[in-house]
Amino acid sequence: MAVGTVTPFSTVIRTASHEQHTEAENSTFMGDMLGGRLGVDAYTRYTEQLWFVYRALEQGAGRLRVDPVAGPFIQRPLMRLTRLERDLAHLRGPEWREGLEPLPATAAYAERVAVCAREWPAGYVAHHYTRYLGDLSGGQFIRDRAEKTWGFAHKGDGVRFYVFEEIANPAAFKRSYRELLDALDADDLERRRVVDECKRAFALNTAVFRELGEAFPLGAREAKA
Repeated sequence: MAVGTVTPFSTVIRTASHEQHTEAENSTFMGDMLGGRLGVDAYTRYTEQLWFVYRALEQGAGRLRVDPVAGPFIQRPLMRLTRLERDLAHLRGPEWREGLEPLPATAAYAERVAVCAREWPAGYVAHHYTRYLGDLSGGQFIRDRAEKTWGFAHKGDGVRFYVFEEIANPAAFKRSYRELLDALDADDLERRRVVDECKRAFALNTAVFRELGEAFPLGAREAKA
């Protein structure tokens, strides 16, 4: 009897969430910002929203380091919060925390991450995957465009969030991360729930982009066209 090939779970996730991933990447706001049609204030506002999401991710990480499901994914080279804070100090000044507020969609996104961190480690992995592997991949294009559009120093303040100094070989790191996904300690039903949570993560991210677009005239105008 021929033995069928089992599709790696990392491939299942990527394929199943492709539509939601593409929708997030192609948002009007990101297109306007990365196309240089919005000012540095839009990039600053975007970076502010990231801070709330990564605060939830990395506060949750502390509780999950010893968890058998989520623990293997908690790796120091991925941590972004201190770099985000350095970027915000550059973008907003030393008192960058003053007046910092999440958009409603950002608050919902961060709360969902926090709930998963507290109650559902495998769901937390879904959010961890969508954020950090995205940072290592498409995030590098954002860094490049930000440097060219607003004159940030190469890999300097303003774009340090996207610089993974402790990861010498991003391609190899991503392969090892996908191997962790393939070996996720979860049965078939739980894995299906993780896939659904990945889709939800991309949808939450898209909602943030939508509200950012509404906050800037060009994005709002084209979104309604």
